[in-house]
Amino acid sequence: MVACPRCGQPALFAPANPARPFCSPRCKQVDFGAWANEEYRVPDATPELPPDDEPA
Repeated sequence: MVACPRCGQPALFAPANPARPFCSPRCKQVDFGAWANEEYRVPDATPELPPDDEPA
């Protein structure tokens, strides 16, 4: 058993659970929707260039 990454409920992590590591197909779909809407993003730490250093 593992915690569902979407709701935190216990989820069977075995081939018997087609939605693994999620607890249900609904949690799997909700998570996929969030991914498709770009809700999971890695912040960009690149500093912004000052206006006079921008390429021409």
